[in-house]
Amino acid sequence: MTSYSRQLYHFAFDPHSRLIRLALGEKKLSFEETLVRYWEPDDTIIRLNPSGLLPILVEMPEQESGGQTHRICEDRAIMEHLEEAYPEIRLWPANTNERAEARRLVGWFERKFDYEVNALLLHEKMEKRLMGGGVPDIPAMRAGREALKDHLRYFESLLAVRNWLAGGTISYADFACAGQLSILDYFDEVNWTRYPHLKTWYMVMKSRPCFRPLLNDKLPGMAPSAHYKELDF
Repeated sequence: MTSYSRQLYHFAFDPHSRLIRLALGEKKLSFEETLVRYWEPDDTIIRLNPSGLLPILVEMPEQESGGQTHRICEDRAIMEHLEEAYPEIRLWPANTNERAEARRLVGWFERKFDYEVNALLLHEKMEKRLMGGGVPDIPAMRAGREALKDHLRYFESLLAVRNWLAGGTISYADFACAGQLSILDYFDEVNWTRYPHLKTWYMVMKSRPCFRPLLNDKLPGMAPSAHYKELDF
């Protein structure tokens, strides 16, 4: 059996990169990290992925184990690769309906949440600072916060009747959601008291071993919320 070493190219506060870090940790797959300043030109990243988008996972066969190097770009392709290559711990539900629901919700975060929340709130609050883009636009931040409330109410309604976001078992949908909300929680943008089911779910997610490395992430010049690292808050 071929054994691999893994290199993950990512930005610590990219929610899609966080999803893959959580998935690798949940599947107990070790990896080395290469931190990428995605807002700066990087020929290495472009050679690995012409779109320049993160995350990028490179798997290299260990010496004398045979096999070939794998380069898998962006979260959806990496998720599918991890399920096919490492099926011992599955993160797509076995139940057909729950698996479809998990995929729907992952798509929700890739498209709807990114567009309605991150493109406004995180762009103004984080990306502009990183890119030297000037002061945040207050109306844009306000619109992002209002959109976030709608999303949080929706997640609360799902978790009021489900053990996990997509149903009865933990899935990539939970890790996609946790990757997104953990960044917003770093910036103290989630009023957890308004969403008790979501808060309980998030406390459980934070307690998983795969989550611990995320709690040590720090953005220079931007301190985390007071409760960011607390498991019981």
